[in-house]
Amino acid sequence: MLRGRQAVVTGGSRGIGRAIVLELARQGADVALIYAGQAEAAEQTRSEAASFGVRAEAYQCDVSDWDQAGAMCQAIVADHGRVDILVNNAGIVRDKLLMRMTEADFDQVIAVDLKGSVAVTRHLLHALLRSPHGRIITISSVAAVMGNVGQTNYAAAKAGLIGFTKSLAREVAGRGVTCNVITPGYIATDLTAELSQPVADRLAGLIPLKRLGSPQDVAAAVGFLASDAAGYITGEVLAVDGGMWM
Repeated sequence: MLRGRQAVVTGGSRGIGRAIVLELARQGADVALIYAGQAEAAEQTRSEAASFGVRAEAYQCDVSDWDQAGAMCQAIVADHGRVDILVNNAGIVRDKLLMRMTEADFDQVIAVDLKGSVAVTRHLLHALLRSPHGRIITISSVAAVMGNVGQTNYAAAKAGLIGFTKSLAREVAGRGVTCNVITPGYIATDLTAELSQPVADRLAGLIPLKRLGSPQDVAAAVGFLASDAAGYITGEVLAVDGGMWM
């Protein structure tokens, strides 16, 4: 269990991020969830996390803004006194074939999905290095290792997170901080709920386990990597994708 530990989760208001916040809270961690613009959803998640008897706070921030991310991280450390677990989950998509992709489509995805994770990690790193249980867990995507049509920008950003994590894992291993990546496959979220049944069935047919994953499937993996049981695992990429990438 994670009782007495302080977690920070970016993109924590909805979908996979929400499930991660609730899983960490269920295991006893206090949680600071970061959200970009969905204040009502963030408050609902914060309130539900607090119902587990932990401290839960929400912070609004554009993680792609280096200075804004720094100010937010400083506030979190000042408010909570410590950070033991960081989950980099914030991300966006701007899907287009490369021949139709604009510079803005590329830059926005790189800024949030890659730079945002780097910025938050950089600004919280001193606090994590002081923790006896430091964990950095970053949510990438199966697209990073398999590729996906219409997602050259997204796949590039998510692949960058793998290289970033492996390099950082070597830098901080001597201080006992572990750094790992999770690559979710097709996960049932608000976005996939909008798919027609034939499309959803076609996607499920591409997965060896023949079903889409749930946000809780990813959250459970985060809970494990954050725990003492995973203390000797670092620099790894854990696929939570029903067997898509073997």
